[in-house]
Amino acid sequence: MIVGDLLALDELHIEVAWATPDLLGREVTGVTSTDLQDPARYLRPGEVVLTGLVWWRPEDTRPAPRLATALRFANALRSAEAAALLAGEGTHGTVPPELAEACRRHGVPLLSVPSGTSFRAVTDRIYLRLWGDLQAGAEGRAGLPAEVRRTLTSMLGADAPLDGLLRRAVADLGVPDCSLVTGAGRVLASSAEARPVPPRAPVPPRTPAPTLVPAPVPAPAPIQVGPPGTTPFDGWLLQPHTEPGPAAATMLHGLADLLAPLAERARATAAAQRQAGTRLLELLAAGADPEADHALSLAGLPPRLPLTPVAACFGSTGGSVRGSAGGSTAATVPGSAPATAAPPGPADPTGAWAAAALAEALHPTAAPFVAAPDGRGGAVALVALPEDAVAAALDLALPRLDEGPGPAGVRAQAGPGGPAAGVGPTVPPTAADLRPALVQARYALDARPPGAVGRWASTASLADLLRGIPPEVTAAFHQRLLAPLVDHDRHNTVSLVATLDAFLRHNASWSRTAEALHVHVNTVHYRVKRIEELTGRSLLRLDDRLDLRTALLCAPAALLRAPAAPEAPVVAKGRARRAG
Repeated sequence: MIVGDLLALDELHIEVAWATPDLLGREVTGVTSTDLQDPARYLRPGEVVLTGLVWWRPEDTRPAPRLATALRFANALRSAEAAALLAGEGTHGTVPPELAEACRRHGVPLLSVPSGTSFRAVTDRIYLRLWGDLQAGAEGRAGLPAEVRRTLTSMLGADAPLDGLLRRAVADLGVPDCSLVTGAGRVLASSAEARPVPPRAPVPPRTPAPTLVPAPVPAPAPIQVGPPGTTPFDGWLLQPHTEPGPAAATMLHGLADLLAPLAERARATAAAQRQAGTRLLELLAAGADPEADHALSLAGLPPRLPLTPVAACFGSTGGSVRGSAGGSTAATVPGSAPATAAPPGPADPTGAWAAAALAEALHPTAAPFVAAPDGRGGAVALVALPEDAVAAALDLALPRLDEGPGPAGVRAQAGPGGPAAGVGPTVPPTAADLRPALVQARYALDARPPGAVGRWASTASLADLLRGIPPEVTAAFHQRLLAPLVDHDRHNTVSLVATLDAFLRHNASWSRTAEALHVHVNTVHYRVKRIEELTGRSLLRLDDRLDLRTALLCAPAALLRAPAAPEAPVVAKGRARRAG
């Protein structure tokens, strides 16, 4: 396939923005989607580069800086020996003339992709054409018998199910049963109905082991399918179920080579979907509802089906990752906080690592979804499933993702803490409904109970609501309202904080509070009066009660201490003993 063939692909409407006839004759080897300003290290020679031009900033009215930005991007493509640049018109409405000039200077053919054409469609059509080229040139290649190669290549070109293709390969080649798996261990296809379970480390015996203990049989080494992905979740592996002999190993390597373009297509498709999701988030954050509604269709989501938003983080805190200090070009989720924390994955300037991890967790649902970086070091997704089903799937998937085999496990990449997610409400697929739902999903993530998938539907109390507020804010609120009581308790044996907590928990009942604290009711009256004096609040007013109750919920649990020993009520001439 050559660059000029892109102009003839049906229904894509790709046009030339700048090129020469000889440049249109360059050979195409694959596709990569990117919106980095310098993507050179992620490109391979001969690839077509798809960009939505998110990195382009037209607000700078000076022509020279805009041209310099375009020249840096075109230079990166030239240094990586990219075959061509495909620029989407959906972001800015047209291909910037400065980019055309930069491509002319660096000799990079520039083609335009209209706003109505999705990057996923472009990716799929290019790889379909590459399949045809592969089939035509398959004769005489080493690794697989020619007849078997022709049969398997025809099945791939016809998009035959991978399970059936692997079974046919095992039968025709005489190799052991094998599975196609992702770098995180998710099984994509298998030649056997009973799919292999990744081996676990043996449990240490309680008593000293005998002198001679058979060593566990190691799992056969997997075979890389195509180049490694940009994240641990992009790469594919061909995993034999039993150790192959030398001849079978050669055949399996040939099979992996045959499957490599399929792995590359999946990687490029995932990158294109992330880019479409990023653009969608930008439009939602900007309030551009008509454009966002159009971007929903370009993201590959089914029309008219309700969507459930998911927010996820994979930072070393295992909890609220409230920002990203890296050079991410991803859009910020509507309603999110300013970027303050480092992104989770190694060398993840675009947030692709987090988005790929969330996609890996959602793939077992078999539902359409789009996942993208959230601009805060995490990721968000829109899933065409009800909220309950999405939450149940994440409950199962995130622990497996955290304990994934080899280097792909989230904990191995992001440090202690593990992944976390929040699920928002299921809403109609419109920008007006999705914008608040995404905010609610992020809040559900921040407010989730420890070790659980947060759900906005479970936010049903003041305590639930407060869990999603940054601890710095709740600590300051607690300090502002209750500092006088905390200072009092620091110098007295009687705890006014505990008294206030008991009084409010017992619905301002003097008698039940006295019973709970093992004191006389007059003692409660005195302490409540003292609380009102120190805080300047009246416990007869509902608003003040709510404020103080909220401050208690924001307080460290250690402050809500009970007295060291029950206090015996002491009454003298109708007056309570002074307390505090």
